[in-house]
Amino acid sequence: MKAFERARWRCRRGMLELDIVLQRFMDRDYRQLDESGLLQFERLLTLSDNDLWNLISGKQVNCDTQWQHVLELLQKS
Repeated sequence: MKAFERARWRCRRGMLELDIVLQRFMDRDYRQLDESGLLQFERLLTLSDNDLWNLISGKQVNCDTQWQHVLELLQKS
């Protein structure tokens, strides 16, 4: 449970839009991620707010296939 709470804390961002999407993702999809998915999510959280939002909203094309699965889940949130 500590990993979940730590991840939820890291989802608190400076953009309201990101907060909403990330919290929905945490509530719906986070617990179903496998080890690879968890690593992908952790890597995505290291991005700046603007870069992460641009990927989720589709303003920036994802050239890195390592994030593809989690990014698709975030886009559905």
